[in-house]
Amino acid sequence: MSVSFLPRASALALAAALGFAVSPLCSRAQTGHADAKAAPVPADAAIAAEAPFIAENNAAMDKMMAGMDVKPTGDVDVDFAAMMIPHHQGAIDMALAELRYGTNEQLRRIAQEIVVEQQQEINAMRLALGQPLPTQTAAPTQMAPAPASAPAAMHNHSSMSKDGMTMPRPAATK
Repeated sequence: MSVSFLPRASALALAAALGFAVSPLCSRAQTGHADAKAAPVPADAAIAAEAPFIAENNAAMDKMMAGMDVKPTGDVDVDFAAMMIPHHQGAIDMALAELRYGTNEQLRRIAQEIVVEQQQEINAMRLALGQPLPTQTAAPTQMAPAPASAPAAMHNHSSMSKDGMTMPRPAATK
C-alpha cells in the first residue's frame, strides 16, 4: 500500500503544473491501473524514437506486475520468492531494453550488471526453496556457446581480417 496525501493522478498533474517533467513511463500511475494505456505523447522526434524502448519497458512492467500478483500460500518464504522472482526478471527485462536502445556507457554497464546479478539472485532463491534451476543458456547479452562438436571451427582464424584485408596464411612446410 502506498502512503500518499494526493491520488497519483493528482500528484502527477501537480508536478506537471509546477514545471516538472512527467515521463510517459508514468502512464500506469496516472490512472492507478496496471493495464492503463500510455498517455498520448507529443510528436516530438526524440519521443517518437524512444517508442520501442517505452513499449518494451511497459511490456516488462506489465509482465512483472502480473507475475508478482500471487495468492498467499501460508509459507512466507515461498510467497517472498514467488513475488521477488518476477520482480528480478522485470529488472532484467528492463535492463535488456536499456542495452538495446541506450547509449550512455555508464548506464549500459549498470544494465549489464543488473542482468547478471538479478539472474544470480533468482537462481539463489530457487535453490533456497529446493526448486530446480532452468537449463543453462547464454545470458541474454551474450552469444550462445558454440556446440561442443565444433572446436576446430572456433579456433580457425584463417578467415580473420584486419581493416577489411584478409590476413596472410602461413606458407605450407614440406
